[in-house]
Amino acid sequence: MTKYDKLARLFEYPDTSYVRYCREAGLHEFAAEMEKLTTSGIQEAFIATFDWNPATALDLGWHLYGEQYERGEFLVRMRVELRRYGVAESTELPDHMTHTLKLLARMDDGAAEKFAREFTAPAVAKLLAAVQQKQTPFAAIVAAVREALPAKAEIPVLKVELPVLVGEDR
Repeated sequence: MTKYDKLARLFEYPDTSYVRYCREAGLHEFAAEMEKLTTSGIQEAFIATFDWNPATALDLGWHLYGEQYERGEFLVRMRVELRRYGVAESTELPDHMTHTLKLLARMDDGAAEKFAREFTAPAVAKLLAAVQQKQTPFAAIVAAVREALPAKAEIPVLKVELPVLVGEDR
């Protein structure tokens, strides 16, 4: 299992194996933080982090294109690439972090670097800025993805503060 495959599991809806997956990905401090929570507590924190605000969505095309027409083209391209490299789709959209990481794991170094530079790195940088601003422990897994990528993009400075939803822990 590649580093990308190990990281991809951390962006799937958490189950009872989540802390173990964190350790297997080499994120021992994050695993220790998650170990303090019950599985349902991890799930609630995961949802609060990634599902309630588009700025922290795991659909990378959203970070690249928002609601523009180009996002649809990117989703089609991602589906073609997933099929080309034999990555099975889940119930998530083709541009979801889990699919993207599994795709990078199957590409040769040159193709992975090009894909990361063009798409993954800029989207991950925006996502990282948002989760860092939100001060969520899940910023650690997004940072780990950024570090694993063969290309990096500058982390943008966010111009607006992300809203805190009622019942959401910061």
